[in-house]
This record gives sequence, structure tokens and C-alpha cells, in this order.
Amino acid sequence: MGIFSRKNNETATATAPAPVNPDLAALTGDYTIDPSHTTLGFVARHAMVTNVKGSFQEFTGTLHLDGSDPSRSTAVLDVEMASIETGNADRDGHLKSADFFRTEEFPKMTFRSTKVEALGGDDYRLTGDLTILGTTKPLTIDLEFNGAAKDPFGNERVGFEGKAEILRSEWGLTWNAALETGGVLVSDKIKLNFDISAIKNA
Repeated sequence: MGIFSRKNNETATATAPAPVNPDLAALTGDYTIDPSHTTLGFVARHAMVTNVKGSFQEFTGTLHLDGSDPSRSTAVLDVEMASIETGNADRDGHLKSADFFRTEEFPKMTFRSTKVEALGGDDYRLTGDLTILGTTKPLTIDLEFNGAAKDPFGNERVGFEGKAEILRSEWGLTWNAALETGGVLVSDKIKLNFDISAIKNA
């Protein structure tokens, strides 16, 4: 059962609120994303034939979860663009340069949620504003709730997995190079993946 799931009540009227599982309601509160147990990753097609994977190593974020009304939940994320890593120092440097993220001029990428929907079971949809290079566009993330538990240090944790796709050109990331065999070096479509662990605030 998902973090915001509600029990079905066939006898309830269409306008009556569904009863809330007390265990789920107990998760309501403010959470801080734990960078040491969270991955913010991406995948881009390279030279039309292979995938390059990368992630951001430095970021901060918060969640507000409402166990009785998922639409009142929120998420905030700030990412240090210079912390990008793809396993190749030269490529990382190029991504930080004026061809791509211009990290000296635009050091942060930000996300601010605007809508949360419960899709049933453990599935949710998070919509918000993603800002890159000073351009803000909507982003929709499909999320799966992985569970909640108390860790050995007494922290109350929740976990989510998420995925989304964007066209980087919509944020002004248009650099590319043509291939002799046709096509381009870097795909416009970028796949985003998130593995999030957050700790409930005291």
C-alpha cells in the first residue's frame, strides 16, 4: 500500500472522503533528502548507438508528505551543476562549459513541485517547475513509493523511485555535432532517474 493510499469504501458517497490508514497518516510531516543515500541520475544516447550515464553528487532537498491528502504534499530540490559526474573528466568538463550547463553563470538547477497525484497503489505523479540555464519548464515525474522504516540510528526514513524524460533543447541545451554516418553525437531526449531516501525532521 502506498504512502498516500486510501482504503476503498464501496458504501461511501462520491463526495465523502475515504478513510485514512493511521499507519500512513503517521508518515505526514517534513523530510530532508539524504544525499548519501540518494541518486539523481540521467541517461543520454551517445553517437546514436550507446548510452552515457551520469549523476549529480551535490544537492539539497526537502519533502512535505501529507498522508491524508497527497495533493498537499510538496517537493523542493536544488542541484549544484558543477557536481556532475559521468565517469570521464574531459566529458564532465565539457558539460560544465559554455556548450552545455555554463556552471559559472548558472550554478544551480532547481525543481519546485506544483502538483501531486495519487495514481493508485504505490504509484504517484509529481509535477513541478524545472529551471535550467534560467529557463523554467514543467516536468512530470512518475514516482513509486518504496516504503518507510526506522534505520539503526533512529531516523524515520521514506524512499521513492522516480523516472521522467525531457528534451534538453527546451531548456536551451542545444549543442551537438553531426556524425559522418548521419545523426548527431548527443540525443535531445534525456532520461532522468531518481532514487530518493529522505529523513523525517525531528
